Amino acid sequence: MNKDLNALTPHELWKNFHALTTIPRPSKKEARIIEFIKEFGLKNGLETMVDEIGNVIIRKPATPGMENRKGVILQSHLDMVPQKNSDKVHDFENDPIEAYIDGDWVKANGTTLGADNGMGVAATLAVLESKNLVHGPVEGLFTIDEETGMAGAMNLKPGVLKGDILLNMDSEDEGELYVGCAGGLDASSAFIYSEEPVKTGLTAFRIAVTGLKGGHSGIDINLYKGNANKIMNRLLFQATETFHIRLATLEGGSLRNAIPREAFAVIVIEEKKSAEFLKMVSEFEKIVKNEYSTIDPDLKITATTSEIPARVMPADTQLKFLRAIYSCPNGVIRMSSDMPGLTETSTNLAIVKAGNGKAEVHSLLRSSVDSAKDDLAAMVKSVFDLAGADTKLSGAYPGWKPNPSSAILKTMISVYENMYGKTPEIKAIHAGLECGILGGVYPNWDMISFGPTIRFPHSPDEKVNIPTVQKFWDYLVETLKNIPVK
Repeated sequence: MNKDLNALTPHELWKNFHALTTIPRPSKKEARIIEFIKEFGLKNGLETMVDEIGNVIIRKPATPGMENRKGVILQSHLDMVPQKNSDKVHDFENDPIEAYIDGDWVKANGTTLGADNGMGVAATLAVLESKNLVHGPVEGLFTIDEETGMAGAMNLKPGVLKGDILLNMDSEDEGELYVGCAGGLDASSAFIYSEEPVKTGLTAFRIAVTGLKGGHSGIDINLYKGNANKIMNRLLFQATETFHIRLATLEGGSLRNAIPREAFAVIVIEEKKSAEFLKMVSEFEKIVKNEYSTIDPDLKITATTSEIPARVMPADTQLKFLRAIYSCPNGVIRMSSDMPGLTETSTNLAIVKAGNGKAEVHSLLRSSVDSAKDDLAAMVKSVFDLAGADTKLSGAYPGWKPNPSSAILKTMISVYENMYGKTPEIKAIHAGLECGILGGVYPNWDMISFGPTIRFPHSPDEKVNIPTVQKFWDYLVETLKNIPVK
């Protein structure tokens, strides 16, 4: 396994990315990476500040002859999604990422890689420390907690940044320029109940749904990957209807912006029905594996004997809970009529938990149309209201509306055509880029998002394509040379 990322080109970018892999930085645990970025700026003799929320801002003056160019903000987020395979031992708060080279890709050993958004961070650091690049005034804006609420972007104060152009480097397809993104909203529902003692004559099973690929709940939602929570609920509902099982605990998914890959439940059933129940699980697995044979071929559904729990969910609550999850919308709701191939509205049934008298369901709703997002929120809330749950809608953030007359867009199209002999694709993305929020704070900013090719972000299959990193870097360098004058 080749782990020498420092041997890759462009060296100035890869050495910084390698450094990032050694610094634990899951969302909301960014203290060490904030300190690293701050020390980086000071070590390079650059004006450096950390704002009240933890965003880091580093300023670098224009190179000689470029003082009349518009100021550019190079923006990326410091946190990464902490996802790992169930058989991988890894502490995201303390352990480094085990990155390695596999052909044309850099991957991680059993965990997320952090190319989202480590590539953008590494590129910005390379620009800031360079002694030979040509550019106008540059500011590096490193935001925190993008993956779990965009707290850094939401708490950025107006008047702090001086630039006119924002280059967000958090997109995941080289050769594409993004000029718009979806807004989002969290929906959280809770059932409170009094647990009942387990009766005698019952046996317990631990049900596991594993082997799904998961992925980014915005970018990958139109791939129709299996959702572990939906699959588990389908099985539990069928088993409740057929065998009157009782649910003790349930846990599926861990992050609102990742399609859930695994779900686990502990149930009890009359001992005399155990064999028939296991047969049903086996048949159910065959059915669902067939349904997802192309997109999720490694799906596994198992039921193994377990220690009998002391208490279970009341039967009436269990039925309402399972029915609500069954009815809750999940996946693509509507495709865009204006931009073919773009998901307009979707929802990810991301996290389900039950046990100790409380059952919770968390979904992330996305749409590039605010009214559609609000309509979807009302739909989800109505499902759980009818089931008797308490639902809260929170964490709303706006989308980013495309600007067809953008000056930096025209510049970047021209630069790309001159470099590569073809026109880059102009797109909007079904993900919550920080541009929508940042543009609300700094409405004068002209914004573009771009980046190298990254596949399967938010999952342990995450990987970044090495040749596109070189193209991304070369394109960034050439763009900085051609920034419009003030």
